[in-house]
Amino acid sequence: MGVDAEHRQVVARHMPGKRVQFDDETWEAIEATIRDSGSSFQELADEAFADLLKKRKRPVGLMASLKESVRTPPSQAKRKRS
Repeated sequence: MGVDAEHRQVVARHMPGKRVQFDDETWEAIEATIRDSGSSFQELADEAFADLLKKRKRPVGLMASLKESVRTPPSQAKRKRS
Protein backbone atom coordinates (compact mmCIF):
# COMPACT_ATOMS: atom_id res chain seq x y z
CA MET A 1 0.00 0.00 0.00
CA GLY A 2 1.43 3.38 -1.02
CA VAL A 3 1.65 6.51 1.06
CA ASP A 4 -1.28 8.11 -0.80
CA ALA A 5 -3.52 5.10 -0.20
CA GLU A 6 -2.62 5.06 3.50
CA HIS A 7 -3.31 8.81 3.77
CA ARG A 8 -6.73 8.39 2.09
CA GLN A 9 -7.65 5.64 4.55
CA VAL A 10 -6.68 7.78 7.55
CA VAL A 11 -8.59 10.77 6.17
CA ALA A 12 -11.63 8.63 5.34
CA ARG A 13 -11.83 7.44 8.94
CA HIS A 14 -11.87 11.01 10.27
CA MET A 15 -14.01 12.82 7.67
CA PRO A 16 -17.77 12.50 7.45
CA GLY A 17 -19.07 11.46 4.06
CA LYS A 18 -22.16 13.02 2.57
CA ARG A 19 -24.08 12.13 -0.54
CA VAL A 20 -25.00 14.86 -3.01
CA GLN A 21 -26.98 14.76 -6.23
CA PHE A 22 -26.35 16.73 -9.41
CA ASP A 23 -28.44 17.20 -12.50
CA ASP A 24 -26.98 15.60 -15.64
CA GLU A 25 -25.66 18.84 -17.14
CA THR A 26 -23.87 19.83 -13.94
CA TRP A 27 -22.35 16.36 -13.55
CA GLU A 28 -21.07 16.43 -17.15
CA ALA A 29 -19.44 19.82 -16.47
CA ILE A 30 -17.86 18.45 -13.27
CA GLU A 31 -16.52 15.39 -15.09
CA ALA A 32 -15.06 17.61 -17.83
CA THR A 33 -13.40 19.77 -15.19
CA ILE A 34 -11.94 16.66 -13.53
CA ARG A 35 -10.54 15.46 -16.86
CA ASP A 36 -9.18 18.88 -17.86
CA SER A 37 -7.63 19.77 -14.51
CA GLY A 38 -6.34 16.35 -13.53
CA SER A 39 -7.88 16.90 -10.10
CA SER A 40 -9.98 14.38 -8.24
CA PHE A 41 -13.64 14.95 -7.40
CA GLN A 42 -12.64 15.36 -3.74
CA GLU A 43 -10.10 18.04 -4.62
CA LEU A 44 -12.68 19.96 -6.64
CA ALA A 45 -15.27 19.61 -3.87
CA ASP A 46 -12.76 20.82 -1.26
CA GLU A 47 -11.96 23.87 -3.41
CA ALA A 48 -15.63 24.62 -4.09
CA PHE A 49 -16.66 24.41 -0.44
CA ALA A 50 -13.65 26.45 0.70
CA ASP A 51 -14.65 29.16 -1.80
CA LEU A 52 -18.28 29.02 -0.64
CA LEU A 53 -17.36 29.34 3.03
CA LYS A 54 -14.98 32.20 2.28
CA LYS A 55 -17.67 33.97 0.23
CA ARG A 56 -20.15 33.58 3.10
CA LYS A 57 -17.50 34.69 5.61
CA ARG A 58 -17.76 31.45 7.61
CA PRO A 59 -14.49 30.68 9.40
CA VAL A 60 -13.30 27.08 9.38
CA GLY A 61 -11.65 25.83 12.55
CA LEU A 62 -10.98 27.29 15.96
CA MET A 63 -8.11 29.58 14.99
CA ALA A 64 -10.03 31.11 12.07
CA SER A 65 -13.06 31.62 14.33
CA LEU A 66 -10.96 33.38 16.95
CA LYS A 67 -9.32 35.63 14.34
CA GLU A 68 -12.73 36.51 12.90
CA SER A 69 -14.13 37.35 16.33
CA VAL A 70 -11.22 39.74 16.96
CA ARG A 71 -11.82 41.47 13.61
CA THR A 72 -15.51 42.11 14.25
CA PRO A 73 -15.90 45.71 15.43
CA PRO A 74 -17.93 46.17 18.63
CA SER A 75 -20.49 48.28 16.75
CA GLN A 76 -21.37 45.26 14.62
CA ALA A 77 -21.57 42.81 17.50
CA LYS A 78 -25.07 41.81 18.47
CA ARG A 79 -26.26 43.65 21.55
CA LYS A 80 -28.91 42.55 24.01
CA ARG A 81 -31.85 44.88 24.43
CA SER A 82 -32.75 45.94 27.95
